[in-house]
Amino acid sequence: MSSAEPTTAASSIELSIVMPCLNEARTLPACIGKALRAIESHGLAAEVIVADNGSDDGSVEIAQRLGARVVRVAERGYGAALLAGIEAARAPFVIMGDADDSYDFGAIFPFVERLRAGDDLVMGCRLPSGGGTILPGAMPWKHRWIGNPVLSAVGRRLFHCPVTDFHCGMRGFRRDFVLSLDLRTTGMEFASEMVIKSTVQRGRISEVPITLYPDGRGRAPHLRSWRDGWRHLRFMMLMSPRWLFLMPGFALFLAGAIVCGVLIPGPFFVGHVGFDTSTMLVGAMALILGFQVVIYALFSRAFAVSEGLLKPDPLMVRLFGIVTLESGIAAGAAFALGGVALLARATLIWRAHGFGPLDYSKSQRIVIPAVTAIVLGMQIIFSSFFLSVLGLRRR
Repeated sequence: MSSAEPTTAASSIELSIVMPCLNEARTLPACIGKALRAIESHGLAAEVIVADNGSDDGSVEIAQRLGARVVRVAERGYGAALLAGIEAARAPFVIMGDADDSYDFGAIFPFVERLRAGDDLVMGCRLPSGGGTILPGAMPWKHRWIGNPVLSAVGRRLFHCPVTDFHCGMRGFRRDFVLSLDLRTTGMEFASEMVIKSTVQRGRISEVPITLYPDGRGRAPHLRSWRDGWRHLRFMMLMSPRWLFLMPGFALFLAGAIVCGVLIPGPFFVGHVGFDTSTMLVGAMALILGFQVVIYALFSRAFAVSEGLLKPDPLMVRLFGIVTLESGIAAGAAFALGGVALLARATLIWRAHGFGPLDYSKSQRIVIPAVTAIVLGMQIIFSSFFLSVLGLRRR
């Protein structure tokens, strides 16, 4: 059946085709027409849903006249419109695609076949490297050669996603699976969040080669290349605090600790090049900065879990079971008091010299570790408080 028969019981519908829409009167008839012809030619029990995001050009009336079911979405945003359409879908399988006529809704059957075979998410692939086709004028060069390949490569590297075209707007999925992902973003990041969470939750993911056509709107697209590309990249990085914070922070911390450890006994020479307390100061800076970046990794992970962007990590759960607010305060106080003790020792040495000039090569070997220990101790204490705030149980 088609969406022209909305009274049919939901249990008899196999597929819902969801199109997000914001002033697409020019191309919506072609998209709905192709979808309905595909439904009829393949004998599918399906409906067409137009998730309207506040159109004022007659898109709603066109969709209703052509037999689509319209879901009005007050909250603006690509993700908000799609999520409302998915939630309103009556079928177990959903295929989504933009309503600008750049995707061929007449070629949906390969998606249906993969969903019937048990896949959770079926991605369209526009890129020739994955068997897809991009017709002349269908994609700006900066999207084809920079944006999509780079962002897709980052997604594969950070999350091990088995996807060639990370941001293809045409995809099919099991409705219950996607709703179980608890998707939260309302903008263009929605596309990235769906793929990332599907991968993290070990969903069964496949790809179908498709053809991308020049859109037929005759106006500028809603997509803003650099802004939305940055939003996708930013979201992927925030969803992977290990690579954004943990690895760089740990490398800085380790390098700084090694430098300080080597120079505490005295100057260190490599050939005729000598390293002394000035280098130790730089090492202390790297150690402190690295520690702070590692703490940001914990903050980001805790926030992402508390907001439902990521599932709880068993390792993090065990870590928070051991590193409590109280143990953090105790550890931080120990570091800070150790630093204060070293400063007291430096003060006594200074007094022994009549509070006059000192040999900086010797005195700074006490002062620099002392200050570093105090800063680290205070960071540990206040970070423990903030992590405890992020971990609060709340409605």
